[in-house]
Amino acid sequence: MISSLRGRVLVAAGSSVVIDVGGVGFHVNTTPALVLATREGHELAVHTSLIVRDDALTLFGFATRDELDVFELLIGVTGVGPKSALGVLSALSPDQVAEAVHREDDAVFRKVSGIGPKTAKLITVSLAGKLQAAAERPASAPVATGGVAESVLAALTGLGWSERVAAEAVDETLETASETDASSVPALLRLTLARLGPAQQAGRAR
Repeated sequence: MISSLRGRVLVAAGSSVVIDVGGVGFHVNTTPALVLATREGHELAVHTSLIVRDDALTLFGFATRDELDVFELLIGVTGVGPKSALGVLSALSPDQVAEAVHREDDAVFRKVSGIGPKTAKLITVSLAGKLQAAAERPASAPVATGGVAESVLAALTGLGWSERVAAEAVDETLETASETDASSVPALLRLTLARLGPAQQAGRAR
């Protein structure tokens, strides 16, 4: 089982990246947000799930452990394949998935390409009790599923920015972001990357 990878990015395009680990290039399917945040030639660390089929071995990778945990719960739901699970995490943060399950709001999942009404309902039923929504967590409790800001911060530090620089950029972005953008990992990551800018990319902490 390949549970994580760290190496230089050879290719970042579409919905996948190729990571060079010890001279071997691993093709990893991931979210558009992570592809957007990735720069070819720079180091990337991802948490991975290896899906074994009769005709293929396919890797799916995520910036945070929380995303991976939700991915693995999703693929355990009848009718949800790895690509559909990846589609859910491309549109929703782990916290948003947990909140939708907690509210039994299957409409959220029906908006994801490849998820029909029956499957959406199955997701809310099958994952009930397995995810803790943010509103239910005590303030002192660990963030089991990670918030949007935490996911973006983890993605940025995984890409090489120092935690201090990344945290400041996320905080500044949140101050001006709309409520919709602030609740979406892809949107907040895109806005934070724009704030950091290409000039800081070259001089970021390694």
